[in-house]
Amino acid sequence: MAKLLASSSSSTVSTILLLASAFNILGVLEGSIGVNYGTVADNLPPPAQVAHFLLESTIINRVRLFDTNTEIIQAFAHTGIAITITVPNDQIPHLTKLGFAQQWVKSNVQPYVPATNIVRILVGNEVISPENKLSVASLVPAMKALHTALVGASLDHRIKISTPHSLGILSSSSPPSTGKFRQDTTRILKPLLRFLRATNSPFMINSYPFFGFSADTLDYALFRPNSGVFDENTKLSYTNMLDGQLDAVFSAMKLLGFSDIEIVIAETGWPSQGESSQLGVDAESAAQYNRNLMQHVTSGAGTPLMPNRTFETYIFALFNEDLKPGPPSERNFGLFQPDMTPVYDIGILRPKAKSSIPTSPAPVSPRPGGPKEKIWCLPKTGADVEALQRNIDYVCGLEAEYCKPIQEGGECFLPNTVKAHAAFAMNAYYQGTEKNGYDCDFEQTAAISNVDPSYGNCKY
Repeated sequence: MAKLLASSSSSTVSTILLLASAFNILGVLEGSIGVNYGTVADNLPPPAQVAHFLLESTIINRVRLFDTNTEIIQAFAHTGIAITITVPNDQIPHLTKLGFAQQWVKSNVQPYVPATNIVRILVGNEVISPENKLSVASLVPAMKALHTALVGASLDHRIKISTPHSLGILSSSSPPSTGKFRQDTTRILKPLLRFLRATNSPFMINSYPFFGFSADTLDYALFRPNSGVFDENTKLSYTNMLDGQLDAVFSAMKLLGFSDIEIVIAETGWPSQGESSQLGVDAESAAQYNRNLMQHVTSGAGTPLMPNRTFETYIFALFNEDLKPGPPSERNFGLFQPDMTPVYDIGILRPKAKSSIPTSPAPVSPRPGGPKEKIWCLPKTGADVEALQRNIDYVCGLEAEYCKPIQEGGECFLPNTVKAHAAFAMNAYYQGTEKNGYDCDFEQTAAISNVDPSYGNCKY
Protein backbone atom coordinates (compact mmCIF):
# COMPACT_ATOMS: atom_id res chain seq x y z
CA MET A 1 0.00 0.00 0.00
CA ALA A 2 1.04 3.61 -0.44
CA LYS A 3 2.47 5.75 2.35
CA LEU A 4 0.12 6.86 5.12
CA LEU A 5 -1.29 10.23 4.10
CA ALA A 6 -1.34 13.21 6.43
CA SER A 7 -4.47 15.32 6.87
CA SER A 8 -5.11 18.71 8.37
CA SER A 9 -8.51 17.58 9.56
CA SER A 10 -8.46 16.83 13.28
CA SER A 11 -11.41 14.47 12.93
CA THR A 12 -9.59 12.53 10.22
CA VAL A 13 -6.47 12.34 12.37
CA SER A 14 -8.53 11.09 15.30
CA THR A 15 -10.11 8.47 13.08
CA ILE A 16 -6.71 7.31 11.88
CA LEU A 17 -5.37 7.04 15.43
CA LEU A 18 -8.39 5.09 16.62
CA LEU A 19 -8.28 2.71 13.69
CA ALA A 20 -4.52 2.29 13.92
CA SER A 21 -5.09 0.92 17.39
CA ALA A 22 -8.11 -1.13 16.35
CA PHE A 23 -6.34 -2.80 13.44
CA ASN A 24 -3.20 -3.60 15.48
CA ILE A 25 -0.82 -2.52 12.71
CA LEU A 26 2.15 -4.80 12.26
CA GLY A 27 5.57 -4.16 10.77
CA VAL A 28 6.27 -5.55 7.33
CA LEU A 29 8.93 -8.24 7.04
CA GLU A 30 12.03 -6.78 5.47
CA GLY A 31 13.73 -8.47 2.57
CA SER A 32 12.07 -9.76 -0.58
CA ILE A 33 12.48 -13.09 -2.30
CA GLY A 34 11.86 -13.13 -6.02
CA VAL A 35 12.43 -15.51 -8.91
CA ASN A 36 13.83 -15.23 -12.40
CA TYR A 37 11.08 -16.33 -14.79
CA GLY A 38 12.96 -17.66 -17.81
CA THR A 39 11.14 -19.06 -20.83
CA VAL A 40 13.80 -20.92 -22.84
CA ALA A 41 11.64 -24.02 -22.95
CA ASP A 42 8.88 -25.60 -25.04
CA ASN A 43 6.88 -27.16 -22.20
CA LEU A 44 6.04 -24.32 -19.81
CA PRO A 45 2.50 -23.64 -18.52
CA PRO A 46 0.54 -20.58 -19.73
CA PRO A 47 1.62 -17.30 -18.05
CA ALA A 48 -1.82 -16.74 -16.51
CA GLN A 49 -1.56 -20.11 -14.79
CA VAL A 50 1.95 -19.26 -13.57
CA ALA A 51 0.86 -15.91 -12.16
CA HIS A 52 -2.09 -17.49 -10.35
CA PHE A 53 0.15 -20.23 -8.96
CA LEU A 54 2.72 -17.78 -7.61
CA LEU A 55 0.05 -15.59 -6.01
CA GLU A 56 -2.07 -18.36 -4.51
CA SER A 57 0.46 -21.07 -3.70
CA THR A 58 3.83 -19.43 -2.93
CA ILE A 59 5.34 -16.67 -0.83
CA ILE A 60 7.18 -15.24 -3.85
CA ASN A 61 6.34 -11.56 -4.23
CA ARG A 62 8.80 -10.49 -6.95
CA VAL A 63 9.41 -11.74 -10.48
CA ARG A 64 12.15 -10.80 -12.91
CA LEU A 65 11.49 -11.21 -16.63
CA PHE A 66 14.25 -11.34 -19.25
CA ASP A 67 12.23 -9.43 -21.84
CA THR A 68 8.92 -7.57 -22.22
CA ASN A 69 6.69 -10.51 -23.09
CA THR A 70 3.23 -8.98 -23.36
CA GLU A 71 1.33 -12.12 -22.36
CA ILE A 72 3.40 -12.54 -19.19
CA ILE A 73 3.16 -8.87 -18.18
CA GLN A 74 -0.62 -8.95 -18.62
CA ALA A 75 -0.87 -12.22 -16.71
CA PHE A 76 0.47 -10.54 -13.56
CA ALA A 77 -2.14 -7.74 -13.65
CA HIS A 78 -3.99 -7.31 -10.32
CA THR A 79 -1.71 -9.77 -8.51
CA GLY A 80 0.35 -7.11 -6.74
CA ILE A 81 3.51 -9.12 -7.50
CA ALA A 82 6.40 -6.74 -8.24
CA ILE A 83 7.56 -7.21 -11.82
CA THR A 84 10.94 -6.37 -13.32
CA ILE A 85 11.14 -6.22 -17.12
CA THR A 86 14.26 -6.21 -19.28
CA VAL A 87 15.48 -4.40 -22.38
CA PRO A 88 17.33 -6.93 -24.57
CA ASN A 89 21.03 -6.15 -25.02
CA ASP A 90 20.67 -5.58 -28.77
CA GLN A 91 18.12 -2.78 -28.24
CA ILE A 92 20.37 -0.74 -25.94
CA PRO A 93 22.05 1.38 -28.67
CA HIS A 94 18.62 2.46 -29.99
CA LEU A 95 17.52 3.63 -26.54
CA THR A 96 20.15 6.36 -26.45
CA LYS A 97 17.72 8.41 -28.57
CA LEU A 98 15.08 10.01 -26.35
CA GLY A 99 12.35 9.55 -28.96
CA PHE A 100 12.99 5.82 -29.12
CA ALA A 101 13.07 5.60 -25.32
CA GLN A 102 9.74 7.45 -25.08
CA GLN A 103 8.17 5.12 -27.63
CA TRP A 104 9.60 2.11 -25.79
CA VAL A 105 7.98 3.23 -22.53
CA LYS A 106 4.74 4.00 -24.35
CA SER A 107 4.66 0.51 -25.90
CA ASN A 108 6.14 -1.67 -23.16
CA VAL A 109 5.17 0.02 -19.90
CA GLN A 110 2.29 2.49 -20.02
CA PRO A 111 -0.38 0.07 -21.31
CA TYR A 112 0.16 -2.23 -18.32
CA VAL A 113 0.54 0.02 -15.28
CA PRO A 114 -0.81 0.31 -12.68
CA ALA A 115 -2.72 -2.98 -13.17
CA THR A 116 0.60 -4.81 -13.43
CA ASN A 117 2.97 -3.74 -10.69
CA ILE A 118 6.06 -2.98 -12.81
CA VAL A 119 8.72 -1.71 -10.40
CA ARG A 120 11.96 -1.89 -12.36
CA ILE A 121 13.38 -1.83 -15.88
CA LEU A 122 16.70 -3.56 -16.44
CA VAL A 123 18.71 -2.24 -19.34
CA GLY A 124 20.27 -5.44 -20.65
CA ASN A 125 21.88 -8.23 -18.68
CA GLU A 126 25.62 -8.56 -17.99
CA VAL A 127 26.25 -5.92 -20.64
CA ILE A 128 29.74 -4.94 -19.52
CA SER A 129 31.90 -7.46 -21.33
CA PRO A 130 34.39 -7.27 -24.24
CA GLU A 131 31.84 -8.93 -26.55
CA ASN A 132 29.31 -6.07 -26.14
CA LYS A 133 31.37 -3.02 -27.09
CA LEU A 134 28.52 -1.10 -28.77
CA SER A 135 26.08 -1.89 -25.96
CA VAL A 136 28.65 -1.00 -23.29
CA ALA A 137 29.19 2.46 -24.76
CA SER A 138 25.43 3.00 -25.01
CA LEU A 139 24.51 1.61 -21.58
CA VAL A 140 24.48 4.73 -19.40
CA PRO A 141 23.05 7.05 -22.11
CA ALA A 142 20.26 4.51 -22.66
CA MET A 143 19.51 4.34 -18.93
CA LYS A 144 19.37 8.14 -18.75
CA ALA A 145 17.08 8.38 -21.78
CA LEU A 146 14.72 5.76 -20.33
CA HIS A 147 14.64 7.62 -17.02
CA THR A 148 13.78 10.84 -18.83
CA ALA A 149 11.00 9.01 -20.65
CA LEU A 150 9.65 7.71 -17.33
CA VAL A 151 9.75 11.22 -15.86
CA GLY A 152 7.75 12.46 -18.86
CA ALA A 153 5.18 9.74 -18.24
CA SER A 154 5.10 10.47 -14.47
CA LEU A 155 6.32 6.94 -13.76
CA ASP A 156 9.79 7.67 -12.38
CA HIS A 157 8.66 7.35 -8.74
CA ARG A 158 7.02 3.99 -9.41
CA ILE A 159 9.66 2.43 -11.70
CA LYS A 160 13.45 2.43 -11.24
CA ILE A 161 16.13 1.63 -13.79
CA SER A 162 19.20 -0.53 -13.30
CA THR A 163 21.28 -3.22 -15.04
CA PRO A 164 22.64 -6.53 -13.69
CA HIS A 165 26.35 -7.37 -13.76
CA SER A 166 28.31 -10.59 -13.58
CA LEU A 167 31.11 -10.99 -11.06
CA GLY A 168 33.40 -10.81 -14.08
CA ILE A 169 33.47 -7.02 -13.67
CA LEU A 170 35.80 -7.56 -10.70
CA SER A 171 39.56 -7.86 -11.14
CA SER A 172 40.00 -8.90 -7.50
CA SER A 173 37.58 -10.48 -5.07
CA SER A 174 39.58 -12.48 -2.53
CA PRO A 175 39.85 -11.58 0.24
CA PRO A 176 36.61 -9.54 0.03
CA SER A 177 38.25 -6.33 1.28
CA THR A 178 40.42 -6.26 -1.86
CA GLY A 179 37.39 -6.23 -4.18
CA LYS A 180 38.11 -4.01 -7.16
CA PHE A 181 36.46 -3.38 -10.51
CA ARG A 182 38.44 -4.22 -13.64
CA GLN A 183 40.30 -1.17 -14.83
CA ASP A 184 38.61 -1.25 -18.24
CA THR A 185 35.16 -1.08 -16.61
CA THR A 186 35.57 1.96 -14.35
CA ARG A 187 35.05 4.37 -17.26
CA ILE A 188 31.51 2.99 -17.54
CA LEU A 189 30.85 2.14 -13.91
CA LYS A 190 31.55 5.59 -12.45
CA PRO A 191 28.82 7.38 -14.45
CA LEU A 192 26.54 4.35 -14.01
CA LEU A 193 26.92 4.49 -10.23
CA ARG A 194 26.33 8.26 -10.29
CA PHE A 195 23.09 7.62 -12.19
CA LEU A 196 21.98 4.94 -9.69
CA ARG A 197 22.67 7.26 -6.77
CA ALA A 198 20.81 10.17 -8.39
CA THR A 199 17.74 8.03 -9.12
CA ASN A 200 17.83 6.02 -5.86
CA SER A 201 18.24 2.78 -7.82
CA PRO A 202 20.18 -0.34 -6.76
CA PHE A 203 23.40 -1.84 -8.09
CA MET A 204 22.46 -5.33 -9.26
CA ILE A 205 24.78 -8.32 -9.28
CA ASN A 206 24.44 -11.90 -10.53
CA SER A 207 26.16 -13.76 -7.72
CA TYR A 208 26.71 -17.51 -8.07
CA PRO A 209 28.77 -19.41 -5.48
CA PHE A 210 28.02 -22.44 -7.67
CA PHE A 211 30.45 -21.17 -10.28
CA GLY A 212 33.14 -20.39 -7.70
CA PHE A 213 33.36 -23.43 -5.46
CA SER A 214 35.85 -26.30 -5.43
CA ALA A 215 35.89 -29.63 -3.61
CA ASP A 216 37.46 -27.86 -0.64
CA THR A 217 34.89 -25.06 -0.50
CA LEU A 218 31.59 -26.88 -1.18
CA ASP A 219 30.40 -26.52 2.42
CA TYR A 220 31.41 -22.85 2.36
CA ALA A 221 29.38 -22.32 -0.83
CA LEU A 222 26.30 -24.13 0.52
CA PHE A 223 26.14 -22.26 3.87
CA ARG A 224 27.00 -25.51 5.65
CA PRO A 225 29.17 -25.57 8.78
CA ASN A 226 32.76 -24.94 7.69
CA SER A 227 36.07 -23.51 8.91
CA GLY A 228 35.35 -20.19 7.21
CA VAL A 229 37.60 -17.63 5.52
CA PHE A 230 39.47 -14.95 7.45
CA ASP A 231 40.18 -11.56 5.86
CA GLU A 232 43.50 -10.37 7.27
CA ASN A 233 42.86 -6.77 6.17
CA THR A 234 39.61 -6.30 8.07
CA LYS A 235 40.03 -9.08 10.66
CA LEU A 236 36.57 -10.29 9.69
CA SER A 237 35.56 -13.93 9.26
CA TYR A 238 33.34 -15.26 6.48
CA THR A 239 31.14 -18.31 6.93
CA ASN A 240 29.71 -18.48 3.40
CA MET A 241 30.83 -17.66 -0.14
CA LEU A 242 27.87 -15.44 -1.00
CA ASP A 243 28.84 -12.96 1.72
CA GLY A 244 32.38 -12.93 0.36
CA GLN A 245 31.14 -12.19 -3.16
CA LEU A 246 28.78 -9.43 -2.00
CA ASP A 247 31.46 -7.80 0.14
CA ALA A 248 33.93 -7.90 -2.74
CA VAL A 249 31.39 -5.95 -4.82
CA PHE A 250 30.81 -3.57 -1.89
CA SER A 251 34.58 -3.01 -1.54
CA ALA A 252 34.86 -2.23 -5.25
CA MET A 253 31.98 0.25 -5.03
CA LYS A 254 33.49 1.83 -1.93
CA LEU A 255 36.81 2.28 -3.73
CA LEU A 256 34.98 4.44 -6.29
CA GLY A 257 33.11 6.35 -3.58
CA PHE A 258 29.69 4.69 -3.89
CA SER A 259 29.33 2.58 -0.76
CA ASP A 260 25.91 4.14 -0.07
CA ILE A 261 24.14 2.46 -3.00
CA GLU A 262 21.93 -0.56 -2.26
CA ILE A 263 23.01 -3.92 -3.66
CA VAL A 264 20.38 -6.29 -5.07
CA ILE A 265 21.09 -9.93 -5.92
CA ALA A 266 19.62 -10.14 -9.43
CA GLU A 267 20.45 -13.82 -9.89
CA THR A 268 21.67 -16.65 -7.71
CA GLY A 269 20.89 -20.33 -7.59
CA TRP A 270 22.09 -23.91 -7.71
CA PRO A 271 21.32 -26.70 -10.21
CA SER A 272 19.62 -29.90 -9.08
CA GLN A 273 20.99 -32.07 -11.86
CA GLY A 274 24.06 -32.18 -14.12
CA GLU A 275 26.78 -34.49 -15.31
CA SER A 276 27.16 -37.54 -13.10
CA SER A 277 30.76 -36.53 -12.39
CA GLN A 278 29.86 -33.03 -11.17
CA LEU A 279 30.45 -32.46 -7.48
CA GLY A 280 27.58 -31.02 -5.45
CA VAL A 281 25.09 -31.04 -8.32
CA ASP A 282 22.02 -32.77 -6.94
CA ALA A 283 18.60 -31.89 -5.56
CA GLU A 284 19.75 -32.04 -1.95
CA SER A 285 22.56 -29.52 -2.54
CA ALA A 286 20.26 -27.22 -4.54
CA ALA A 287 17.66 -27.34 -1.79
CA GLN A 288 20.29 -26.62 0.86
CA TYR A 289 21.68 -23.65 -1.04
CA ASN A 290 18.36 -21.98 -1.79
CA ARG A 291 16.83 -22.71 1.61
CA ASN A 292 19.87 -21.35 3.45
CA LEU A 293 20.07 -18.43 1.00
CA MET A 294 16.49 -17.34 1.75
CA GLN A 295 17.02 -17.57 5.47
CA HIS A 296 20.29 -15.62 5.29
CA VAL A 297 19.31 -12.71 3.03
CA THR A 298 16.07 -12.03 4.93
CA SER A 299 17.54 -12.50 8.43
CA GLY A 300 18.82 -8.94 8.81
CA ALA A 301 22.31 -10.22 9.64
CA GLY A 302 23.79 -8.75 6.47
CA THR A 303 27.43 -9.46 5.62
CA PRO A 304 30.64 -8.74 7.55
CA LEU A 305 31.13 -5.43 5.67
CA MET A 306 27.39 -4.68 5.38
CA PRO A 307 25.94 -5.76 8.74
CA ASN A 308 22.28 -5.48 9.75
CA ARG A 309 20.94 -5.55 6.21
CA THR A 310 18.50 -7.59 4.19
CA PHE A 311 18.97 -8.15 0.48
CA GLU A 312 16.33 -8.20 -2.22
CA THR A 313 17.18 -11.49 -3.92
CA TYR A 314 16.04 -13.25 -7.09
CA ILE A 315 16.53 -17.01 -7.25
CA PHE A 316 17.43 -18.47 -10.62
CA ALA A 317 15.14 -19.88 -11.79
CA LEU A 318 11.41 -20.47 -11.58
CA PHE A 319 11.37 -23.45 -13.96
CA ASN A 320 13.77 -25.97 -15.40
CA GLU A 321 14.23 -24.82 -19.02
CA ASP A 322 14.72 -27.68 -21.47
CA LEU A 323 15.95 -25.61 -24.43
CA LYS A 324 18.82 -23.80 -22.73
CA PRO A 325 22.18 -24.46 -24.40
CA GLY A 326 25.23 -25.68 -22.56
CA PRO A 327 25.75 -28.51 -20.05
CA PRO A 328 22.79 -30.29 -18.40
CA SER A 329 23.17 -28.20 -15.24
CA GLU A 330 22.12 -25.09 -17.22
CA ARG A 331 18.73 -26.68 -17.84
CA ASN A 332 18.19 -27.67 -14.22
CA PHE A 333 18.32 -24.53 -12.08
CA GLY A 334 14.53 -24.48 -11.68
CA LEU A 335 12.62 -24.55 -8.42
CA PHE A 336 9.66 -26.11 -10.23
CA GLN A 337 9.01 -28.57 -13.01
CA PRO A 338 6.88 -27.32 -15.93
CA ASP A 339 3.83 -28.93 -14.29
CA MET A 340 4.54 -26.67 -11.26
CA THR A 341 5.47 -29.49 -8.92
CA PRO A 342 8.53 -28.55 -6.84
CA VAL A 343 11.87 -30.01 -7.87
CA TYR A 344 12.66 -29.89 -4.14
CA ASP A 345 11.22 -28.16 -1.10
CA ILE A 346 12.74 -24.90 0.16
CA GLY A 347 9.73 -23.57 2.06
CA ILE A 348 8.26 -21.19 -0.52
CA LEU A 349 4.96 -23.03 -0.91
CA ARG A 350 2.15 -21.65 1.22
CA PRO A 351 0.51 -24.23 3.50
CA LYS A 352 -3.07 -24.86 2.48
CA ALA A 353 -4.17 -24.43 6.05
CA LYS A 354 -2.45 -23.07 9.12
CA SER A 355 -3.50 -23.87 12.64
CA SER A 356 -4.55 -20.62 14.22
CA ILE A 357 -6.89 -19.81 17.09
CA PRO A 358 -8.95 -16.68 16.41
CA THR A 359 -8.66 -14.17 19.21
CA SER A 360 -10.26 -11.13 17.63
CA PRO A 361 -12.69 -10.55 16.08
CA ALA A 362 -14.67 -13.21 17.93
CA PRO A 363 -16.46 -15.78 15.77
CA VAL A 364 -20.23 -15.44 15.63
CA SER A 365 -22.70 -18.25 14.96
CA PRO A 366 -25.98 -17.20 13.32
CA ARG A 367 -28.99 -17.75 15.57
CA PRO A 368 -31.06 -20.64 14.26
CA GLY A 369 -34.63 -19.71 13.44
CA GLY A 370 -34.25 -16.04 14.29
CA PRO A 371 -33.65 -13.01 12.07
CA LYS A 372 -30.25 -12.98 10.46
CA GLU A 373 -27.81 -10.90 12.44
CA LYS A 374 -25.66 -8.46 10.50
CA ILE A 375 -22.11 -9.81 10.45
CA TRP A 376 -18.80 -8.78 8.95
CA CYS A 377 -15.62 -10.60 7.87
CA LEU A 378 -12.51 -9.00 9.39
CA PRO A 379 -8.82 -9.85 9.90
CA LYS A 380 -7.86 -11.75 13.02
CA THR A 381 -5.63 -10.06 15.54
CA GLY A 382 -2.03 -10.82 14.69
CA ALA A 383 -2.78 -11.80 11.08
CA ASP A 384 0.40 -11.66 9.00
CA VAL A 385 0.64 -8.42 6.99
CA GLU A 386 2.03 -10.18 3.93
CA ALA A 387 -0.87 -12.65 4.02
CA LEU A 388 -3.32 -9.74 4.29
CA GLN A 389 -1.67 -8.05 1.30
CA ARG A 390 -2.16 -11.24 -0.69
CA ASN A 391 -5.83 -11.20 0.35
CA ILE A 392 -6.14 -7.64 -0.99
CA ASP A 393 -4.46 -8.63 -4.25
CA TYR A 394 -6.74 -11.64 -4.60
CA VAL A 395 -10.00 -9.78 -3.95
CA CYS A 396 -9.10 -6.73 -6.04
CA GLY A 397 -7.90 -8.93 -8.88
CA LEU A 398 -11.12 -10.92 -8.73
CA GLU A 399 -13.45 -7.93 -8.75
CA ALA A 400 -12.11 -4.37 -9.02
CA GLU A 401 -15.44 -2.92 -7.85
CA TYR A 402 -14.83 -4.40 -4.38
CA CYS A 403 -11.78 -2.22 -3.94
CA LYS A 404 -12.80 1.18 -5.30
CA PRO A 405 -13.49 2.63 -1.82
CA ILE A 406 -9.90 1.83 -0.69
CA GLN A 407 -8.28 3.45 -3.71
CA GLU A 408 -6.74 6.89 -3.15
CA GLY A 409 -9.57 9.39 -2.76
CA GLY A 410 -12.07 6.68 -1.80
CA GLU A 411 -14.22 6.82 1.32
CA CYS A 412 -12.21 4.05 3.00
CA PHE A 413 -8.70 4.93 1.79
CA LEU A 414 -7.72 6.24 5.23
CA PRO A 415 -6.17 4.85 7.31
CA ASN A 416 -3.79 3.88 4.49
CA THR A 417 -2.57 0.60 6.00
CA VAL A 418 -2.51 -2.96 4.74
CA LYS A 419 -4.67 -4.20 7.59
CA ALA A 420 -7.35 -1.53 7.17
CA HIS A 421 -7.52 -2.06 3.41
CA ALA A 422 -7.55 -5.83 3.86
CA ALA A 423 -10.46 -5.55 6.30
CA PHE A 424 -12.54 -3.67 3.75
CA ALA A 425 -11.60 -5.88 0.79
CA MET A 426 -12.11 -9.17 2.63
CA ASN A 427 -15.47 -8.05 3.98
CA ALA A 428 -16.57 -6.77 0.56
CA TYR A 429 -15.79 -10.19 -0.88
CA TYR A 430 -17.63 -11.94 1.96
CA GLN A 431 -20.73 -9.73 1.65
CA GLY A 432 -20.83 -10.51 -2.06
CA THR A 433 -21.00 -14.27 -1.47
CA GLU A 434 -23.58 -16.53 0.12
CA LYS A 435 -21.79 -15.93 3.44
CA ASN A 436 -20.73 -19.48 4.01
CA GLY A 437 -18.06 -19.95 6.67
CA TYR A 438 -15.39 -20.74 4.11
CA ASP A 439 -16.02 -17.40 2.38
CA CYS A 440 -14.49 -15.73 5.44
CA ASP A 441 -11.49 -17.97 5.90
CA PHE A 442 -8.70 -16.47 3.77
CA GLU A 443 -6.33 -19.23 4.88
CA GLN A 444 -7.40 -18.67 8.49
CA THR A 445 -6.43 -14.97 8.57
CA ALA A 446 -10.06 -13.81 9.00
CA ALA A 447 -13.06 -14.40 11.26
CA ILE A 448 -16.72 -13.38 11.46
CA SER A 449 -17.59 -10.45 13.76
CA ASN A 450 -20.84 -8.78 14.83
CA VAL A 451 -19.07 -5.46 15.46
CA ASP A 452 -19.68 -2.99 12.65
CA PRO A 453 -16.28 -1.61 11.57
CA SER A 454 -17.81 1.27 9.59
CA TYR A 455 -16.66 4.80 10.38
CA GLY A 456 -17.46 8.25 9.00
CA ASN A 457 -18.34 7.93 5.32
CA CYS A 458 -16.68 4.51 5.12
CA LYS A 459 -19.51 2.00 5.21
CA TYR A 460 -18.84 -1.72 5.43
